[in-house]
Amino acid sequence: MRRPVHITRRAGIIGGGALALSLAGAMRASDLTAGETGRVAAVTSGQTFTLDSGLRVKLAGIAAPRRAQSWGREAHEGLAGLLRGRRVRLSYGGDSRDRYDRALAQVHTLSADGSEDLWVQAELVRLGLARVYTWPDEYIDHAPLYRIETEARARDRGLWSDASYGVRDPEPNALAQHVDSLQLVEGIVTSTADVRGRAYLNFGADYRTDFTVAVAKKHRKRFTAYDPVSLEGARVRVRGWVELINGPMIWASHPARIEVLS
Repeated sequence: MRRPVHITRRAGIIGGGALALSLAGAMRASDLTAGETGRVAAVTSGQTFTLDSGLRVKLAGIAAPRRAQSWGREAHEGLAGLLRGRRVRLSYGGDSRDRYDRALAQVHTLSADGSEDLWVQAELVRLGLARVYTWPDEYIDHAPLYRIETEARARDRGLWSDASYGVRDPEPNALAQHVDSLQLVEGIVTSTADVRGRAYLNFGADYRTDFTVAVAKKHRKRFTAYDPVSLEGARVRVRGWVELINGPMIWASHPARIEVLS
């Protein structure tokens, strides 16, 4: 069941200016490559907006529900409440444009004196209006966003109150019902394999039918903190689009898509 989201402008949306500053401080634009500054002219979805310059922007590092999905309307309204008419600064931690020529940016709202006011991605995640979702060419510390998401999920905020966004068990028959959708799956890696440079994390005894996470050879070099094949026996939470390749599978193209829990 959906819960209505009522969002007002500025610090009131999060219940106080101190929290606004703390979220802004978690990922300052100064930590990234400086981008454009402008006033928001239109908010087109829960993750996209247009500046008065005409530049179209997509929020990097998160995934908000699409308009036709459950909580899509609330996400759109939530972002509009945060940004409509506000001045913002874009910052880049990787690719600056997507294939549709939209800016892929971390976004901070600006106060009257031009200082950073609010980290928009963090506030959407905190409200339960978006999930963390990273891309291969994003080079930022996503740990603050994951901490905020964990709290939002524990408190059943926003979309986390909806069972369709719940963290899935790796049971293959149930997971196969969610093919072609973005899911979070948590379980224990029962075995791993290195096949011609590609890493496989298996969550069952039969890789031909059970859930598997795969890391392509070209993406494996991004895993500098650990080698994916070293995760045998670990409890992990992985996020990505579910495909059917033998059993259900998620491709992990970025280290931040795998949270090592134990």
